[in-house]
Amino acid sequence: MPGTHPALLTHQFGGRSEGSATLAPMATLVLTVIGDDRAGLVNALADVVTAHGGNWERSQLAELAGKFAGIVLVRVADERADELASALRPLSGLLEVTLHSASEDAGPVADVQHIQIDLVGNDHPGIVRDVSGVLSRHGISIERLITETRDAPMAGGRLFEAHLTAPVGTDQDLGGLQADLERLAAEIVVDITVAAG
Repeated sequence: MPGTHPALLTHQFGGRSEGSATLAPMATLVLTVIGDDRAGLVNALADVVTAHGGNWERSQLAELAGKFAGIVLVRVADERADELASALRPLSGLLEVTLHSASEDAGPVADVQHIQIDLVGNDHPGIVRDVSGVLSRHGISIERLITETRDAPMAGGRLFEAHLTAPVGTDQDLGGLQADLERLAAEIVVDITVAAG
């Protein structure tokens, strides 16, 4: 379709109708951004999005090791999607911005609950691999994962912490998942808790 950016996710219809006027089609863009951390990065990105008719809807942004990175979901009128994409390129001096294609948002899924998994233990390689491996074997996809390391307050060394959220079906064998995570916790000497989120 002419004028449609390849990174458009879905087409939705929004705006107000005047009499029998056709509603303007809306495009949803997903942006990934990364750059050296400094003041004003979010404002610079938001300025461009707003100036070209975009609406900043959802985002996850963070600073790690001097880099600022994240993902942003933006909705914009279909006819201005290419314009916005072009306007984001000059930000390369501040932020590297990439547009991505993705599957359509299917909306809320019935019969799904969320679980929260929290982990803490002495830091060592392979913790994320081992925990994510258990979830993968149970067919569970991670929705959000936050990890950090910090000094152990009294024993010395480093502690590793992880906090993750995952959607699970109401027919999911949570007892089996809990048992597998408990076995893993004993093997790699960490504390793991699972709770309904």
